[in-house]
Amino acid sequence: MKGKLEPSERQKLIEEGKNLKDGLITLEEDLLKLSNELQQEAQFIPNMTHPEAPIGEEDCSTLRKMVGSPREFSFPVKDHLQLGKELDLFDFDAAAEVSGSKFYYLKNEAVMLEMALINWTLSEVMKRGFTPLTTPELVRSSIVEKCGFQPRGDNTQVYSVEGSDQCLIGTAEIPVGGIHMDSIIAESMLPLKYVAFSHCFRTEAGAAGTATRGLYRVHQFSKVEMFILCQPEESDSYHEELIKIEEDLFSSLGLHYKTIDMASGDLGAPAYRKFDVEAWMPGLGRYGEISSASNCTDYQSRRLGIRYRPSEPTSANPKKGKGKLAPTKFVHTLNATACAVPRMIICLLENYQQKDGSVIIPEPLRPFIGGLELIAAKFPQDE
Repeated sequence: MKGKLEPSERQKLIEEGKNLKDGLITLEEDLLKLSNELQQEAQFIPNMTHPEAPIGEEDCSTLRKMVGSPREFSFPVKDHLQLGKELDLFDFDAAAEVSGSKFYYLKNEAVMLEMALINWTLSEVMKRGFTPLTTPELVRSSIVEKCGFQPRGDNTQVYSVEGSDQCLIGTAEIPVGGIHMDSIIAESMLPLKYVAFSHCFRTEAGAAGTATRGLYRVHQFSKVEMFILCQPEESDSYHEELIKIEEDLFSSLGLHYKTIDMASGDLGAPAYRKFDVEAWMPGLGRYGEISSASNCTDYQSRRLGIRYRPSEPTSANPKKGKGKLAPTKFVHTLNATACAVPRMIICLLENYQQKDGSVIIPEPLRPFIGGLELIAAKFPQDE
């Protein structure tokens, strides 16, 4: 075009340049669309599995620890639904009219018990060096996907907001995971330890039956969640730290529970290894899951773009200046339930019930519930 050209030749080249530009725009649009489709497909691939994790479905999971033994009662045991009705702690019927099934009102001492559990748990975990957070409870669906959850599958547990790209969170793991998205963290800042309070929302698609009645499986609940970002070589040890914190919390409340190393077939897509804690619920007559602790390695951090830069320069010869910065690496992420409030309320009501229908408040919670020691009936019970 810079040379001497005939007008017709120049015009021909101008048209050719325009066509190339238009074609490039189309190719770039196709590339973006294809990259998004590839990303969507790649997100269906689960994490690797820890070599020591049991192989198989849930019934292949192995017992790590058993703490305590079931309490023996000298009277007929009530479940939390009956206790809640007699002590005026819940209202499921009104909630069903207002919101639908699997919703509930907490009343009277149950409200105070929820607040006590949250504040006690936060204070205990903060003593172990965790930074407290409250989180957004609406997040972009892309963040949910990058954390390893599928917000729009047939059996999704995620509530999506119609007409927007936002979802209600099913766990604080999601907004806490996103807090350092697309960032490079200094090595000296690691590990980052958070303890987050949030409300959680789950569709509980397919959940039905007597095993899920009452507070055991609900659409909305409060939860305190622990989350750690660390260097890759440290994630196994922090996984052990998280399960130890959970076990210490439940032991201090006097619960009988077992810790389970979950089998590969029961791991969610992000989890490399997962330990569940199941507590004895005498009114329900079974063990029920009250928490889990998962090592997600770099599964979430790769999708969220969370990296750290090692402090050592890469230059082997210090005489040649400062050397280049060390290349960045992806952090490992871990999460663990410190307190899922409704299931903890089930455990406390059913395990601490007395013959006269009252319920004892465990000692560690009493300073957080105004010194209350006992939940007693407000009206005389019929014999």
